[in-house]
Amino acid sequence: MTTDWEWAWLVGGVVLAIAELAVPGIFLIWIGAAAILTGFATMAFGPPLPAQLGLFAALAVLAVYLSRHVLDRVPIISDDPLLNEGTARLIGRVVTVVEPIERGEGRVRVGDGVWTATGPDASAGTRVEIIRAIGARLVVEPLPPSEPVEPARLTR
Repeated sequence: MTTDWEWAWLVGGVVLAIAELAVPGIFLIWIGAAAILTGFATMAFGPPLPAQLGLFAALAVLAVYLSRHVLDRVPIISDDPLLNEGTARLIGRVVTVVEPIERGEGRVRVGDGVWTATGPDASAGTRVEIIRAIGARLVVEPLPPSEPVEPARLTR
């Protein structure tokens, strides 16, 4: 019984490409592409199995290298450039101190969560602005004092 290695390479490559759809992000597509190219080379030139394995290994390394070094330089254009940077999206928000900031550290309420914050001392209930995020720690500063607002007068 003979093995049609070219078909094994082609089918294996397609299976890896489909697996990338099921489990995205682990670059199986590039290994699958190397397998498919190995299948076409085997179909065209008929090298022995050790040469096929060597070709596959070389193509897989080259494909992964190119994907990591060439495609990482392609800018991703997005309407929301901070989409995957959760804490950076908080910069500029005004939040409330829930545990006093004493000696530079306290806690603030952001939405329905409570975050560790650093900044000037502030009592609970003080409104502060997030100016920076370092990991999961927010850097805040007090809002400038606002002038008192006169209540609106009702006219008849």
